[in-house]
Amino acid sequence: MSDERRADDQRVTVRQAVEEDDAALLAIERVAWDASSGFPSYSETLQDTFFTRSGPEAHLVAEYDGKVVGYLRLQDKYPFPEGAGVLAINGIAVAPEARRLGVGNALMTATTAEARSRGARKITLHVHGVNTPARQLYERHGYVVEGIHPAEFLIEGTPVDALDMAKTL
Repeated sequence: MSDERRADDQRVTVRQAVEEDDAALLAIERVAWDASSGFPSYSETLQDTFFTRSGPEAHLVAEYDGKVVGYLRLQDKYPFPEGAGVLAINGIAVAPEARRLGVGNALMTATTAEARSRGARKITLHVHGVNTPARQLYERHGYVVEGIHPAEFLIEGTPVDALDMAKTL
């Protein structure tokens, strides 16, 4: 991302991640997910570094009043030329204490701008069907459901649908 982007209230800033964000992002990763938004077993796989799966270049970071409070992982969806221009949101998390402060909104707005700056034509994501707050956030930003995978996951004994959502730019 070439520049910082601020939310309307000027308290949320979104920027490209840097290596120095590792500890703050790992702390968010450890507390941000629950059975409605992620996989409880995932927390057992966390390492001592956030950037194990992908480096800072794949992440936008949200700060609220200068404190790191969230991230969004944005990556090419496909490794082959026919899929060029399709990006995937492979994770978005906001620290529990920063929810309902416009952080998710700021991340989604910055993601659209970032995708356009990369020449993307589409952004996709996956979300649990029971994650109503996330679904509403995505819908406010123009994402639509493109597919539903009924009972795709069994989380804490409950079948959970997986939804594919996307936005055409």
